[in-house]
Amino acid sequence: MTIEQAGTAEASVAPARAWRAVLEHVERGLLDGDLAPGDRLPGERALSTDLGVGRSSVREALRVLEAMGLVRTAAGSGPNAGAIIISTPGGAMSALMRLQVAARGFPVADIVRTRLTLEASVVGDLADASPPRDLGDADRLLDAMDDDALAPAEFLALDAQFHLALAEASGNQVITATMAGLRSGIEGYALDGLDRIADWPATRDRLRGEHRGVVAAIRQADAPLARTRIHDHISGYYAEISLDG
Repeated sequence: MTIEQAGTAEASVAPARAWRAVLEHVERGLLDGDLAPGDRLPGERALSTDLGVGRSSVREALRVLEAMGLVRTAAGSGPNAGAIIISTPGGAMSALMRLQVAARGFPVADIVRTRLTLEASVVGDLADASPPRDLGDADRLLDAMDDDALAPAEFLALDAQFHLALAEASGNQVITATMAGLRSGIEGYALDGLDRIADWPATRDRLRGEHRGVVAAIRQADAPLARTRIHDHISGYYAEISLDG
C-alpha cells in the first residue's frame, strides 16, 4: 500500500505551511490505517505532485517524521530507497482527542494546565521507576533538536514529539494517548506565539537546555526536581508567548 491510496491530492498550500501539509497527510494515513509499518512512501517528486507542495517541503516533512521515529529514509534509487513506515502514532483514543482539539479549539490555557498536570506525573513516575525506563527515543529527539538548521516550526514539532516520547517511556497508556491527542494543540499554540518571541535562537537554546535538564533529573532519580523543571519549562514558554505575559 502507498500513500496514494491514503487520500487524493490536496490543494496547493502556502510555502510557510507546506511541510506541515505533508506531515499531516502521512499522519492521517497512519491514524486511519491506510498506511502501516512496512509500507513505503512514494518518492519526493510524487509526493510533491500529489500534495501540491515543493520538493523541499517534502524533504522537511520527511526529516521531521524520521526524527519522530515514524519513518526511516534511505538515499539512492534502489528498492530500499526512499521512506518506509516503521511505526505508527497513538491509537483510537489519541485520534479522537486530536479530532476534538481540531473541532473545538480548546483554550490554550486549558491545554497548558492539562500539560502541567500530566507531564509532572510522567516525569515523576520516570524518575521513580525501578528499573529505569528506556529514554532512548527522548535522547534521539534531543539530538535532532540540536541542529541549528531546523526552522522554528520543525523544532517545535520535534519539541512536541519529545514530550510525547517521555509519556510513552512512562508506560501509562492513557496519558500517552491523551498527550498524542493534544499534540496538534500544543504545536498550534507554540507556533502561534512565535511572532512574540524577540530572540528565537536564545529561546531555542533555552528550551534545549531545559529539555536536557528534565532528562538529567529523571536519570538522577530526583522526582521533585524533575517535576519542578517540567513545570517551569512548560509554564515559562507559555508566559513568553502569552499576550498577558
